[in-house]
Amino acid sequence: MWSASVFTLYPDMFPGPLGQSMSGTALGNGLWSLEAIDIRDHGLGRHRAVDDTPAGGGPGMVLRADVLANSLDARLAADDPRPRLLLSPRGETLTQKLARRWADGPGIVLVCGRFEGVDERVIEGRGLTEISIGDYILSGGEIAALTLLDACVRLLPGVMGKLESGEDESFENGLLEYPHYTRPREWEGRSIPDVLLSGDHAKIAKWRRAQAEDLTRARRPDLWAARETE
Repeated sequence: MWSASVFTLYPDMFPGPLGQSMSGTALGNGLWSLEAIDIRDHGLGRHRAVDDTPAGGGPGMVLRADVLANSLDARLAADDPRPRLLLSPRGETLTQKLARRWADGPGIVLVCGRFEGVDERVIEGRGLTEISIGDYILSGGEIAALTLLDACVRLLPGVMGKLESGEDESFENGLLEYPHYTRPREWEGRSIPDVLLSGDHAKIAKWRRAQAEDLTRARRPDLWAARETE
């Protein structure tokens, strides 16, 4: 079973939206598992402190290396094969390629940062790989962790109704997805393109490909440029 372990100061945020829809059904059916581990269980002193002031001065607080390391060591075996990911704005950007790689593996370990960040020594000492979901700042890593989990879980066997549902989506082949239409045939003076009603599957595939390429060129020139250099 594909398993996810999330280290967080707010375990009640999980499964959150992942307990609904496809991912929630799959969780209930045992297609994947999720455990949310409270880092504060290893906090220090009567108040279970987990953070301290930044060395060298500066605003905010930093999650302590000893506290986080103790939390990780208490719950993870030394030979656990799952990648250990720290949600961080300075990490490698999450992509569909990464999500598919992790979905094809045994699962993932996610560490949700808070405050100004995490002591660099625990990142190095416990082999954490930093991953970002975009060029913006969140209050903590929990929402990013939910995003990353959703991207992976929907790719697990049996979660989506049809395997093909994931094959033509945006980013799977370096292109944005083509436009979709459904009934009614006419709506507010707008019609479904005739080619989609033709029954000619070759023409439909050609149209969809052309639409995907046009959208990618117009909206994501970075993706288009990357395709041209491959």
